[in-house]
Amino acid sequence: MPPPGSGVLAPYDAPMDAGSVVPPPHVARPFRLLPFRALTLSPSRIGDLSSVRAFTRPYRNVAERLERWERQGRVTRDPDPAVYVHEYTVGGLTVRGLVGALDISRRAHSRLDAAVFPHEGIHPGQADELADRMIEMQINPAPILLVHPGSPAVRRLLDHAQTRPTHLEFTDRGRQRHRVWALREPAELELLGRELRPARALIADGHHRYAAYLRMQQRQPDGGTDRGLAMLVDQDDTPLFLGAIHRILGGTTLEDLRDAAARVGVGSAGLDPAHGVDALAPDTLVATDGHGWAGLRLTPDPDRTAVEMLHQDLLPALARRPTSVGHHHAVDDALTAVQQRPGVAVLMPAPDFGQVLRISEADRLLPEKATSFQPKPNVGVLIRSLRDG
Repeated sequence: MPPPGSGVLAPYDAPMDAGSVVPPPHVARPFRLLPFRALTLSPSRIGDLSSVRAFTRPYRNVAERLERWERQGRVTRDPDPAVYVHEYTVGGLTVRGLVGALDISRRAHSRLDAAVFPHEGIHPGQADELADRMIEMQINPAPILLVHPGSPAVRRLLDHAQTRPTHLEFTDRGRQRHRVWALREPAELELLGRELRPARALIADGHHRYAAYLRMQQRQPDGGTDRGLAMLVDQDDTPLFLGAIHRILGGTTLEDLRDAAARVGVGSAGLDPAHGVDALAPDTLVATDGHGWAGLRLTPDPDRTAVEMLHQDLLPALARRPTSVGHHHAVDDALTAVQQRPGVAVLMPAPDFGQVLRISEADRLLPEKATSFQPKPNVGVLIRSLRDG
């Protein structure tokens, strides 16, 4: 397999250890987001566990279940294809993006030709399982989330679309407010195609579903599998919040971690427990075993993220490998976890979006669960049926 950064993209069907983490292949430009006929669950089923259970085993019954619900009025189907403007609001934050069928029919031969960039690796077995599931269900149940710096022309198009009556408007069971507009006019779709053609988007959420799309297309080229459902967000317009994912190192002590830091030249200092979290900074990790606290001061490097330094420098320098590595999105959850079982919580600073984008475009991968893009739209607002082609 070519090394990261070589510019040569590894074939997805190359022999590999089923437990290994590998980069998914890249889709080639031009970036194309195509119209599709959206299915939408009843608002009373969105934002609730029932909307997730609707897409669970037996998967072969899901397509028939949706058809039955459509007859019962619990699912609506747009009679005409469109690219959709989806705006959702939760917790005071509003995000809008374009939802369409991403053309995945062509593979890039180098990163210079790539339209979509992952920033984390995937487990091939998990991608295969998701591909099997979507083929049985005959749907893409939710869009993968892509982000990019968009163009002023597309922003103006979205602004104009939002002056028209909505295609959908509701607040779901999870208290997300949704507004959806349909883009169908040939002139609007032509403008969209022209502006998005050179786009290069970062996968914010859905690395394994993206890889599953490509696996499905590889198995059954042509027809519905030549596209996969995606939402494209302009990070310069309505940015997603990019947060950190904190680590819990099982079987590790605070002293172990400070010794490892000393071995690789990372300075550490004790912290006042009452103000320990306040020391968290772009160049400072905060570690605690629930009793003692320490700040680990990293050497600033514009080409490397804090999470890379943790996984590539500090953890390999530990005298004993952690027995487990847990992940928590919220600081409070990480601190609660380390109070409940032995280990060390390592609180991480939030990554910088521009840095993550540069790393992905350079064909490098961050460690697993390096980023948390929020908020994500609830499942069921826009679903794509593979049976519609």
